[in-house]
Order: sequence, then C-alpha cells, then structure tokens
Amino acid sequence: MSTLLVALASFAGFIIAYNTYGRWLSRRIFNVSADAEVPSCQLQDDVDFVPTKREVIFGHHFTSIAGTGPIVGPAIAVFWGWLPALLWVVFGSIFIGAVHDFGALMVSLRNRGQTVGEVAGRLISPRAKLLFLIILFFALTIVLAIFGLVIASIFSIYPESVLSVWIEIPIAIVIAFLVHRRSGSLLIPSLVALALMYAAIYIGTFYLPIHLPASLPVSPVVAWTVILLIYCFFASVLPVWVLMQPRDYINSHQLVLALSLLVLGLMVASFTGTADLVASAPAVVPVDERPLDAPPIMPFLFITIACGAISGFHCLVSSGTSSKQIERETDAQYVGYGAMLLEGALAVIVILACCAGLGMGVPESGSDGLLTGRAAWESKYQSQIVTTVDASGEELTVGGWANYGLADKVSAFVQGGANFLSAIGIALPFGVGIVAVLVASFAATTLDTATRLQRYVVQELGATMGIEALQNKYVATATALILAFVVAMIPGPKGIGTGGLILWPLFGATNQVLAGLALLVTVFYLWRRGKPVWFAAVPMLLMMVMPAWAMLWNLFNSQTGWLGLGAAPSNYLLVAFGVSIMGLQIWIFVEAILLWPKVKGVLEEALPPPTKPATASSQESASSSPGR
Repeated sequence: MSTLLVALASFAGFIIAYNTYGRWLSRRIFNVSADAEVPSCQLQDDVDFVPTKREVIFGHHFTSIAGTGPIVGPAIAVFWGWLPALLWVVFGSIFIGAVHDFGALMVSLRNRGQTVGEVAGRLISPRAKLLFLIILFFALTIVLAIFGLVIASIFSIYPESVLSVWIEIPIAIVIAFLVHRRSGSLLIPSLVALALMYAAIYIGTFYLPIHLPASLPVSPVVAWTVILLIYCFFASVLPVWVLMQPRDYINSHQLVLALSLLVLGLMVASFTGTADLVASAPAVVPVDERPLDAPPIMPFLFITIACGAISGFHCLVSSGTSSKQIERETDAQYVGYGAMLLEGALAVIVILACCAGLGMGVPESGSDGLLTGRAAWESKYQSQIVTTVDASGEELTVGGWANYGLADKVSAFVQGGANFLSAIGIALPFGVGIVAVLVASFAATTLDTATRLQRYVVQELGATMGIEALQNKYVATATALILAFVVAMIPGPKGIGTGGLILWPLFGATNQVLAGLALLVTVFYLWRRGKPVWFAAVPMLLMMVMPAWAMLWNLFNSQTGWLGLGAAPSNYLLVAFGVSIMGLQIWIFVEAILLWPKVKGVLEEALPPPTKPATASSQESASSSPGR
C-alpha cells in the first residue's frame, strides 16, 4: 500500500496546487484576461503563429516539455534513494517548475510571442539578449544531442517501439489536413489515430520489430541518431500545423492513455501487495552504500532531476512555440502551470516504477530465475563496481555510476512500468512495447520542438551578429543539427554514441542555468510593474547557485573532473561548454544586479505597432490568382 499512498498523496498535492497557488498566480500576479489580445491572433501567419484550441496546445506543450527528462532524471536519481527524488519532484514542480513555465509563457504572451531571450534584451539590456541567445544555443545543442541519443538507444534496445513511433508521422499529416484545412472535428481522427498507434505497438511487439542491418559500418545507436536528425531537419522547416502540432496532439492522447494504464497497474499491484515501495528500494541510500564514483547528492539531485521538477528548456517551449499558438490568455494557466504539474506526476510514476515496479521482478542475469524486491532493484542500481563475464565470455565491468548509460536507466523504467501493466493483465512483452513507445514518443516530440527552437535561436543570432547566411531557415537548421550530432558522438564507456550519461550532468546544469535566467526575466517583468517578485526570486537564486556548484564539481573533482586533475582524462569539449555557460550566467546576473535598483516601476520600451503578416492560405490564394 505504500506505493499507492505515495502516488495518491503526490497527485492530490498537484491538484490542490493548481487550484490554489496556480490560480493565485494567474489572477493576482499576472491578472490574466479573456479580452487580452494574444500573439497568435495579432500575428497569425498559419506557419508559426496559429490560434489553437487549448486542448491541442496543451497536448503540444505537455509532450514537448516532458520528453525523456522526467523519465531519465528520476531514473538516475533513485541511485540516492526514492525519497529525496520524490520530495524534489513534488515541491519543485509546484513552487518552482510550474511558476517558471507559467511566468515565461505569460511574459511572452505580453510581448507578442517573443522568446525569453528577446524579451531579456528589453527588460535588462540589449547585451543580455545576445548573452541569453548564446546560452540558449548551448542548451539546445545539448538537448538535441541527449534526446537524439535516448531515442536511438530505445530503438536499439526495444525494436518493437520503432514502428509505432514512425507511423505517427503519416497519421499526423492526415489529421492536419482534415482538421486544419477542412475544419473537421478532432474526436474521430483522434480515436482512430490512438487505435492505429496501439495496433502498431502490438504488431511491432509480436510480428514486426524493426532492426537495423548488422552490416552497417556504425553502431545502431549512431545510425538511428543520424536518421532522427535528418527527420528533424524536415520537421523543423515545415509549417507548425502540418506535422509538429498534430503529432504532439495525437501523441498526448497516446501518452495520457499509457500513463493512465500505468497508474491503474500501480493501484492494482499495490492492492495485491506485489508492488511494495518500502521493501523494494531504500528511501535514502546511506552515504557508505552509494557508488564511490557517484557525484554528491547536493547539488546533483537538483541537477539530475531537471524536467521532473524544473527545466529551463520549458521556457523555450513556453515562449518559443506555445505563446504563438494560445488563442486566449485565460488558457495560460491550464497550459503553462497545468502541464508542468502533469509532468511532475509523470516523474512520480517513474520513481515508483524504478523502485516498486522493478521490485515486482526482473530476469536474473545468466539464469532463468527472477529477482524480486530489493535484489531486483539492486540489479539495476548496483553500487559496487565488479567485473563479470557476459554470455560471449567477454569481461564486463558493471556497477557504480559511470558504468551505466542512459539506456540502462531508461530500461529500468521500461521494465518497472511493464511490471505495473502486467498487474492489469497486459502481457509483459506488450507492456514493454507500450512503455518503450511512451519514452520514445516523449523524446521525439521534444526533439521536434527543440530543433525548431534552435532554428529560431540560430536565426536570431545571425540577425544580431549580422551573419546573413544564418538567417536562412535551412542553413540555420542544418547548422543546429550538425553541431548536435558532433556533441552526441562524444565517446562514452563503450565508445562513440555511448556518452549520454557523461552529457547528462552538463545537460542538467545548463538546463537549470537557463531556468534561473528565465526566472530572472520574469522577476524583472514583474519588478518593472511594481508586482510582488518573491515567489519567483527565491527559485531564481536556487537555480543560479545549484548549477554553478555542480559545474564547478564537474570541472575540478579529483575522480572524474573534466579538467583531468585526477584519474579521469580531460575532456576539453565539456570544459569549453561548462566554462562558457558559467561565464555567460555570471555576466547576465551582474548586469541584472546593476540595473535592479533603477527600474522598479519603470516600464521597458514599448514594442512598435505590430504588422500582421499574410497567412499561408492567403498567400496560396494570391499565388493562384490571375496575373501572378
């Protein structure tokens, strides 16, 4: 019952927070109004600015912000025990993450859909805009690399997930034309899409798992990464309504159904006693039982779990795409604050799956037996570093922190989640397929959105620095994806394409730096209007301190420091990323401190009158008229 009680208490906390704290922010702080003009209507072009029903934009927003962050982060963090991870997820989501997302969305809505980087240029200084854009560029490069690796790893480990993920593309395009062009109903296409996707999971699991040929000159992970990034190029340059928006919408249905099944399975497994959180995993792992090569829980808990509690990437979605699609300002709490709480609920499910779910049973390596309880959990989170021999007779080092990759942690959630589904009668192989598709679909939507956002950032950098070539959307997209591929190929414990867990701390730290800076923009927006700022200022300071602390540890620690001061070799690419991001963060923060006492109650310079662009449909009509 402990598993169910933890889940219910967490979910109840999220619901209460939405209807109290979220409502207070919406009504008392930001004064949302149904009559306010929004960017999607002011600047409608049917490419990026598209007025959208709140159910559709919620689906896009949730699936874009969630990705695999709230899956991988908690799956790693339970190495320190499930209780610290749970507390950070619940309280972080309510008081920090949702405030961050909602604030970024509202600031962008009030500034014609500009990104937080652009708004920083007017709220703080023009130089802050450039610095912010550079940080965004670094952050999105790491996001693209990480999420590309995660999906590629999922496809390699779980070939049954491949068919369902790729079949979403033609389904999304069909729905786009049915709904957007013909103004049809969403209900029937949504139900058909959901049925087709689950049919594809079943077919992929039992009849058509898709493997890449063994004759390829590179590993499957590298090959899938290349394929995914090529797909992202085309997805990024298409109008948002053609692929990204409908794909995210149907994905949201599939994901909500999968999460509902997981919760139902969790409840049944808890009632029957097969899922026991307390017996399966330690609430807090004692210091002397933690892996010797693991980073300290402070500050790394706050860095490892980013998207499940607060993530700077969310400000890019809020201000980069969602603010351009919301059709009424009153939808902002539902989208911005609500989606973050739902992501927190997902992270709670992940924690329980990686502990109580694993405790229901995992196959014992080298035998036909089944490990249960604490032994099952320790098989995935082995603290002692040992050398063993695999089935082919090759020596294999397992255990500890560094010997696990992102794929290992994702598989912990997939296995634990599938165990929950088995409690409601879903065959274990089919359950594995459902959860694997859940992970890959989340990551795919984030990859799509991140590519489009990085294209915006590269184009803005090109405009700011006067580099005309980078202002071309095709050149900007190609530049973004090529650099992401280079970063993704950082060698890990098992060679090229296995460096995901090396990148994750950098991803987490960069992500939280970005979150702190986005909160800084929200604080300045409110400060200039004489509004209370404490609720955003305290989280802002936390998100400034924790990533800086983590970055310094990553640079200088004696065992695995990137500078190579100890046993580990130096990694100058990570050093360059880390030092650059820290320097830029300090620079922006100093500029903000110097400006702070001068701008209370002083509004920033107003935007020029908007010029509404021609819509895609009107352009088509014009091009087909006589004389054109």
